Amino acid sequence: MPAATSTDLFHAACGALTRRQLVIGGGAAALAGVPALAHAQSRTIKIGYLTTLSGVRANFGEADPWSLERVRATLKDGLTIAGTNYKVEIVVRDTQSDANRGATMSSELLLREKVDLLLVQDSDAALAAGQLCDVNGVPMVSTMGPWQAITFGRGSTPQKGFPFSFHFFWGADDVLKNFFGMWEPLKVERTLGTLYIDNGPGHAFADPATGIPGGAKQRGYKETNGGFFKIATDDFSNQVSSFKAARANIVSGFAYANHFATFWKQAQQAGYRPEVVTMAASFLFPSAVESLGAAGNGMSTEVWWTPNFPFKSSLTDQSAKALAADWEATTGKQWTQPIGYGHALFEVGIAALKNATNPKDKKAVRDALANLQLDSVVGRIDFKGSPIKSVAVTPMVAGQWRKTKAGSKFPYELVITHNSTAKQIPVEDELKLLSQLKAA
Repeated sequence: MPAATSTDLFHAACGALTRRQLVIGGGAAALAGVPALAHAQSRTIKIGYLTTLSGVRANFGEADPWSLERVRATLKDGLTIAGTNYKVEIVVRDTQSDANRGATMSSELLLREKVDLLLVQDSDAALAAGQLCDVNGVPMVSTMGPWQAITFGRGSTPQKGFPFSFHFFWGADDVLKNFFGMWEPLKVERTLGTLYIDNGPGHAFADPATGIPGGAKQRGYKETNGGFFKIATDDFSNQVSSFKAARANIVSGFAYANHFATFWKQAQQAGYRPEVVTMAASFLFPSAVESLGAAGNGMSTEVWWTPNFPFKSSLTDQSAKALAADWEATTGKQWTQPIGYGHALFEVGIAALKNATNPKDKKAVRDALANLQLDSVVGRIDFKGSPIKSVAVTPMVAGQWRKTKAGSKFPYELVITHNSTAKQIPVEDELKLLSQLKAA
């Protein structure tokens, strides 16, 4: 027998039930014979959870062990659906931030573990996972990636959608409205430097028609496009030199925190100092801003979720503020945006199982997802009324990280600076130029 992997150890540590535990826990049924055990197993709903616990995107899954502990506690007595009580088993797999491994883990969850429902937190893995789920007739829900990367990335259209796979998140078009809307009042020349990871979300943001380049052209910005870079890239000297030569006042695009930290260090060494930095994905986490030291003050980003979002969980009835406070009290760390979406992923999955005529009938669960309308901790999730088939578009805004006052609990706070796509989320201040904040 092969040695247990780190993923297997994490799976066990989080308290997931294994087949062996089911047999031991149901010893009387096992002794009564195979039919009794088979009957017990049929009363268990198996949920697969595909996430990023390691690798370059590990910060997206950092809160997952904490969140899973709470979800499991909520489901400890199972789910009673149509008069029948079902145990709920959650099987976790780590993509290690690798799309190929994500495909392998998806196959394992579907074909070996035979899950009834697959929840995918890793948007990179959602492409292969969605394809496998559609082929095998297993309902799937994914999140944390612009919907265009899923719909168009898998060769579909908003009118066509998918047979068994669903996705909820905002779109790249929503980011554009917030980014350009946030920049609009600034008194700087409209010169823009952009760069993008060579992956699904990166291509969505870089689309010449619907991405940042299209928005820049439409609004009269002069764009210097630094192009795509591979996820392992650690040299951005070409982008830095081209942005500096073009005197790009604004830097934007799609990059993870480690990429931007390298880019920014090389930019500072080259004497390139733009007035605005608004990068998608780079500044989702306070740790990414803190790693820049004083240079983190003023970095701006898309905002999916904060404790100040006026929503609450359908699963635990916690407000966004209460959920974030629970995380901070338990871990001593500042809240992060994926906490809300990781929790909402289970809200959606559990709601669909409850609404299905039979939670063990995969087509029934698929139909429940297609008709789902749910108020969650990240806002309204509406598949039924969405103009984009298989997609529910959730609210997002834009914000800027600001250095806090001396004695504050954390060194930076995220301030909402634009809300054109979600007026229910209040603006807290206007965007400031980096030179303004430095001089303050």
